[in-house]
Amino acid sequence: MNIKLFYKTQREIANVLNKIIDQYWENSLSEEELINYINLIYSNNSDKIRKEEKYTSILQQVCGKRRLMVIDRILEIKQITYK
Repeated sequence: MNIKLFYKTQREIANVLNKIIDQYWENSLSEEELINYINLIYSNNSDKIRKEEKYTSILQQVCGKRRLMVIDRILEIKQITYK
């Protein structure tokens, strides 16, 4: 899968996150790849993903609750690992 480091719009990010998580659910991506991709995208585009500790409304609408729950868990794992 071709993943960019930096994205121009929130909608672009949401679409890529959807593709990544959907591929994981279809068993086309390993858990390790999923975690690495999500962390990579979040670390370079966090200002477009969250505003005031909440996901932006575009991400909420495009990704949906289930995908955002997966992203939350991955980001929690990252925080626990680096503490």
